Amino acid sequence: MLVLVVDSSTPAVTAALVEVTADGVAVRAHRCTVDARAHGELLAPQVEAVLAEVGARPGDLGAIVVGLGPGPFTGLRVGLVTAATMGQVLGIPTYGVCSLDGIGHPSAAGTTGSASLREQSTPAGEQDAPARDERVLVAADARRKEVYWAVYDDSGQRIAGPAVDVPAVAAARARELAVTAAVGDGAHRYADVLGLPLRGEPRYPAVFALATLAAERIRAGAPGETLTPLYLRRPDAVAATSRKSVLP
Repeated sequence: MLVLVVDSSTPAVTAALVEVTADGVAVRAHRCTVDARAHGELLAPQVEAVLAEVGARPGDLGAIVVGLGPGPFTGLRVGLVTAATMGQVLGIPTYGVCSLDGIGHPSAAGTTGSASLREQSTPAGEQDAPARDERVLVAADARRKEVYWAVYDDSGQRIAGPAVDVPAVAAARARELAVTAAVGDGAHRYADVLGLPLRGEPRYPAVFALATLAAERIRAGAPGETLTPLYLRRPDAVAATSRKSVLP
């Protein structure tokens, strides 16, 4: 089945086409541009580009997978609205995945990021053997000098988070959970505070990981899901609750 994968939870605006079969998951086309201010301008052309690369049309899609965040309000909703709209128009199911899982899954399981050739095709159920008892902190930049974070065990399962905190709080929780390494763009930005060995990749959600995490639902033909964003905090701009008088 041909599946569209999109994520706009981080500065990396991402679209990809993957093939999900009974035998595994394979990435067929991939576009990723890092620009925190252009999610709305970039995502639709990237979707068009990956479809064109494989000679497919929107009607050839069997499902859509989208990163649910956490992420800043404006950027995150671009991917969610795109996925929800396309799913409704095409009459195909949409599946959500926590975007931090798209970083933590390949990292904690011992694989690498979205640019790696080795993630392009992996048989179902097969992954590298992770180091025993290894725990990884995933941190994404949440602005306001905070990070979105979660912790993953040696099988790639999330055992804490997602949450949003200042880096010092994330570091304290990481110590409590015996974390041995950190990964993600937020981990690099606040490496001095986190005080953990850094992994270079992936810095942003990996399309292969997002697809893999939704693959079981796709293969089973599970009903499409309501795409609920993981904002974790209120948006910067809020509607006024009352009107101010302009009269003295």
